[in-house]
Amino acid sequence: MKKPVLTLLATGVVAALSLTACGGASQSASNDAQGKELAGLTGVIGAKDFSEQFILSHITSQLLNAHGAETTTNTSVVGSANVRTAFESGQFAGYWEYTGTSWITYNKQTKPLKDKKEMFDAVKAADAKKGIAWLDPAPLNNTYAFAIREEKAKELGVKSMSDVAKLPASQQTFCMESEFSTRDDGWPGLQKEYGLSPDAKVAMLDTGVIYTATQKGQDCNFGEVFETDGRISALKLQVMGDDKQFFPIYQGALTIKADMLAKYPAIADVMAKVSPKLTTAVMQQLNAKADVDGDDPDAIAKEWLTSEGLIK
Repeated sequence: MKKPVLTLLATGVVAALSLTACGGASQSASNDAQGKELAGLTGVIGAKDFSEQFILSHITSQLLNAHGAETTTNTSVVGSANVRTAFESGQFAGYWEYTGTSWITYNKQTKPLKDKKEMFDAVKAADAKKGIAWLDPAPLNNTYAFAIREEKAKELGVKSMSDVAKLPASQQTFCMESEFSTRDDGWPGLQKEYGLSPDAKVAMLDTGVIYTATQKGQDCNFGEVFETDGRISALKLQVMGDDKQFFPIYQGALTIKADMLAKYPAIADVMAKVSPKLTTAVMQQLNAKADVDGDDPDAIAKEWLTSEGLIK
């Protein structure tokens, strides 16, 4: 994923943040104002380096600004670890994080919790000790999955990973990222959990290529995807159910500094207007506008917030 999968880049990149271009102020202007309860709130909303995060950053900034804040966005920092470091050092006022990422990578927990609420509560408590507040999460779950083109799923009669494990080894062909192939919460653990064939064929591809390769069906039947990716529906792929709940939960939520939330408690009320609307299906649609149609994330955010009646 470019998403929950982390590429730990040198922290020196963060030191160069002052030299990176910021996304700038979101499109929402003063005439979009819905209230002034966040007057005086300033800061930068950060993002990891993929479309979903860009869109969430702009949605957050535009919505906060519509309630009196004056925030900007920065979508230029590469590497999840660098975004987290920028946030912890105060260069970002907040950014959207995923429960699985914080639990496994930042809080060094090796065993994900399978219950969504239990996972969120545990991450919230762990990060609270670091002065980080998690606002109420969105329903979206940006987790790993394997997908196959719809017509092939019907031909093979598969709907879940347990179904996949029952296929002949010749049909168990997979496309995945090289990092996923070695992670405990990736291929080795998945293969063991479901009893996938030791003779399964595996092709290593870049993230973006996996989607098109899966759609073509030449390199593999099953491609490693991320459940909120807009290319799933655009390419008519069908996600295989994780019926044994192997993959960690990557539920998204806005994280901000606890002292900022204490100073501006209305942030939670404002974000509560938007977070419940961000389901996995909605996020797929928004991501498709960026990754399939090539639309600008700032414009995507503004159009969606307007359509939902959250800004004027």
